Amino acid sequence: MPIKLHDEAFTRMKKLSRPHPSQPNFDWETPSAALSAKKRMVELPLDESKELSEQAVFVAEDLWVPLAIVNGNVHISPGVPRIFEKILECYKPQLLPRLTDPEGKGVYRILFSTPLAESAVAEYLTELAKETEPREVKIGSYPRWGKPRNTVTLVGRDREYMDSLVGRVEQMIKGRRVEFEGEDDEDDSDKDS
Repeated sequence: MPIKLHDEAFTRMKKLSRPHPSQPNFDWETPSAALSAKKRMVELPLDESKELSEQAVFVAEDLWVPLAIVNGNVHISPGVPRIFEKILECYKPQLLPRLTDPEGKGVYRILFSTPLAESAVAEYLTELAKETEPREVKIGSYPRWGKPRNTVTLVGRDREYMDSLVGRVEQMIKGRRVEFEGEDDEDDSDKDS
């Protein structure tokens, strides 16, 4: 999707933000490296065939940065924790009705640690995903770059069914169930192989 300057966000940025003290001569109208960097912050993925208001949502009058929405389901927010939290809090009323379980209480997650490469378990996990799809259990595989072990997850609501899969998954991925990712990073033994 093309990245374009979002004019309203840029206008709001100029109105609501102040130049950093280290840039006392900054001018919004004079081309500079600082101005280019500021404009990059309001360059967003925009689809010209869709309404702009559906792609960039300003959630608070005192924020110049919008919540960018791609394809109606991918939400892009700034990485500054304070701003991210404010956007999330303000957007919560629009987001919660879209969630089937807003508090996440009905979702069950099982983590596995495996010494095998993601490509080595991919075929088995693809088969497992097809098998578990009717029970709405999602299978995930996450490489952990630079770490000796990777992570496999089962996520769903049918706890009994998911628990029944643990032994087989452990065997097929030559791994073991863990409580949190990285739990056994210090364990370099071959006990799971």
